Amino acid sequence: MMNKILGARYQLGAMIGTGGMADVYIAQDQRLSREVAVKILRSDLAKDPTFVSRFRKEAKAAAGLNHPGIVAVYDSGEDPAPYIVMELVSGHTLRELIHGGERLQLSRALEIGAGILEALDYSHQRGIVHRDIKPANVMITDKGDVKVMDFGIARAMDDLGATLTSTWNVVGTAQYLSPEQALGEVADAPTDIYSTGCLLYELLTGRPPFSGETPVSIAYQHVSGALTPARQVQPDLPESVEVVLAVALAKKPEDRYASANAMLQDINKIRAGQNISTKVARAPLASRRTVIVSS
Repeated sequence: MMNKILGARYQLGAMIGTGGMADVYIAQDQRLSREVAVKILRSDLAKDPTFVSRFRKEAKAAAGLNHPGIVAVYDSGEDPAPYIVMELVSGHTLRELIHGGERLQLSRALEIGAGILEALDYSHQRGIVHRDIKPANVMITDKGDVKVMDFGIARAMDDLGATLTSTWNVVGTAQYLSPEQALGEVADAPTDIYSTGCLLYELLTGRPPFSGETPVSIAYQHVSGALTPARQVQPDLPESVEVVLAVALAKKPEDRYASANAMLQDINKIRAGQNISTKVARAPLASRRTVIVSS
């Protein structure tokens, strides 16, 4: 695809990333003389008219998000396949940093969590839920800033049951799946809070809250497995941090933080050395139910 021009405007360069839904290229915006990132959807998704219609709508909604903690969406098109033109961010994904093996300091992990929640609070107030918060979708810029990317794409995927199971049928994504997503139920703002809790748990303890050899086994644990308290994994963590994680990772959406901003406030209190008053709901574990992520 190198040197191909999309929309009579974006000249594609080298591929800089690939994933279950799309390939990402660096490109030159010939109209504005700037480098951008172009995400081109997989050919099988591009052939699905239902997905293309939803993708078009969600890409337009994501383009309306203007926040320093969100990778900006500049444009979209459909020739030769549905694509999104995005801000080109210089840095690394949180996934790359985690796989580097270095455990972050508490202050830095909380700072990253706060950055994600600030972005989610902004998007939720505008009616846009991410639905796929995971380390691969969080960029850490060369300056150390946090930027969340891929708003809108997960929503488009969420309306396609068969596509959802095949695309989320990977261990690296299942580790951040909410119970309601695993059950095929409505995935709304509480889903983003849960997934952020999964990510933050991993940053703070060095391991995801639930793991397994298959996506199905991991998804089942999200629905019915008992969460190992964070301080059993990392005894040096403050009790308040363990509470934040337990609330964010509650099985029932109504037992989690009421909003991204509520979770953000608790994290910022901890960062400032203050106490939090949030309590963990002592709800029973979810009963045995059918997980829809395919094996």
